[in-house]
Amino acid sequence: MTAPTLVDRVRERLASAGGEVTPSVVAAAVRAEAGGVVSDVDVLSALRLLQQEFTGAGPLEPLLRDSRTTDVLVTAPDAVWVDRGDGLERTEVRFPDEASVRRLAQRLALAAGRRLDDASPYVDARLPGSGVRMHAVLAPIAADGTCLSLRTLRPAVHDLATLHRLGTVDGAGWQLLRTIVDARLAFLIAGGTASGKTTLLSALIGCVPGHERVVCVEDAEELRPTHPHVVRLVARPPNIEGAGEVVLRDLVRQALRMRPDRLIVGEVRGAEVCDLLAALNTGHEGGAGTVHANSTREVPARLEALAALGGMSRTALHSQLAAAVQVVLHVVRTADGARRLAAVAVIDRADGELAIRPVWEYRRGWGDGRPALEVLLRERGVRPPW
Repeated sequence: MTAPTLVDRVRERLASAGGEVTPSVVAAAVRAEAGGVVSDVDVLSALRLLQQEFTGAGPLEPLLRDSRTTDVLVTAPDAVWVDRGDGLERTEVRFPDEASVRRLAQRLALAAGRRLDDASPYVDARLPGSGVRMHAVLAPIAADGTCLSLRTLRPAVHDLATLHRLGTVDGAGWQLLRTIVDARLAFLIAGGTASGKTTLLSALIGCVPGHERVVCVEDAEELRPTHPHVVRLVARPPNIEGAGEVVLRDLVRQALRMRPDRLIVGEVRGAEVCDLLAALNTGHEGGAGTVHANSTREVPARLEALAALGGMSRTALHSQLAAAVQVVLHVVRTADGARRLAAVAVIDRADGELAIRPVWEYRRGWGDGRPALEVLLRERGVRPPW
């Protein structure tokens, strides 16, 4: 008997036994299957392989443990990529074969309470207790074999002063952001994936006065603001039977019953935008959220598309948005991996149409939206920072 044969037999034993697969369970299964006819070297080899395969994220675990890692991507058994903040780089990690990648993806999906098989060949889920979000697609949908994507959801813990020191926010931007929060202006943070939207949002929540109650609604648990009175509600995906799902739209409605002074939506990505705008138009000033958009000017079009999912017309969206949100911030991730506040703009309405007017832009200074922001600040008794 060789180690691969032993490995196959142990896999069958573990699969038939069911239950949680821990290192001790794997070791017991290896001892039971090995008997006395396998060398110690083969037993140790099988034990290492199976513990790696059945516990944690398998051979990807060391990559995920690196505090710099944001993404781990598997496109083939011999093609594993990692992003540690400086862009994607190919690693030395290898899987024995395509079947090994498929087994890992299926095991992770099962751990998250989701189904991944030929009848349901793709899945998007959060791994319990790990702060990792997984996405997997099986062959033949993934033409070149199982494709596995893991994203580490690091809690956003930097305060605004730290972001200023790191260069994410310069001096003028720092003063402007503090003023926006103090004036209780509602704002949206726009940017691309991994541009730092959640980090900036968390930092700005930390600037909210300590006597105010902040209720945060998130699809994934990322916001960890330094504030004495924060309530965090996190959405829940359906279980393996397809039941038990709690979506952001449900949580926004629940948050309104929890006496929030500030309502925060971690990321606006669907019909919940309708509930958020309705809430901000009923006296809940100073609310905030993030949205995927490549510039401040693209935010209205992005929100139009999301509002359509909730049955809200373009005209209604423009009316609600103009009344509910005053400021849009834009953050970018530069080619060298740095994250930076790129622009601050106000939402203005003229002749029934929304206009995004730049107040301040990185390296360009003040824009034609500054007078409009000054009016908003003075209406709230706050002195402009210029």
